[in-house]
Amino acid sequence: MALIGRLFVILFAFLAACLVAGIIVVGVVLYPEISDFTGAPIDQRAIDVVLGFGFIFISGFALLPALIVVLITEAFYIRSVLAYAVGGALVGAACYLGLVPFDPDTLRFEGIVRRHLEIMTGAGIVAGLVYWLIAGRSAGAWREPLRPVRPPPPPLPSQSRPQP
Repeated sequence: MALIGRLFVILFAFLAACLVAGIIVVGVVLYPEISDFTGAPIDQRAIDVVLGFGFIFISGFALLPALIVVLITEAFYIRSVLAYAVGGALVGAACYLGLVPFDPDTLRFEGIVRRHLEIMTGAGIVAGLVYWLIAGRSAGAWREPLRPVRPPPPPLPSQSRPQP
């Protein structure tokens, strides 16, 4: 039963981490356009749609690499914040490199934009920290046995005898 509850916590933490990473990626990519002071109002509905697509995009591409990190940390009881930050960075970099064409003849990625790789890696680090705050601090706790209930202590001998 504890495993089922833990799966829900992991799912919620993953979705929260993807939402934060999506907000970061969309915010940083759109920053040059938002910071342009032309005086025109920003269409809030368009930003909501872009954030929604960013969340879906991040969660779809990050599912498998993040699942690998989650399985490793749950299996080995890894609860270190640094491990989740590094894992998030690896997931963010893997998500970006999954979109860049790879040339198998030269074993190189073609067309890497350094700024985009830095954005995805940074968003992955923050997502890893959000995941750690929600689910990572108690990784593997579902496997620990429940503590037995201690019986009450026996009564003291002076309390067990009736007083004359």
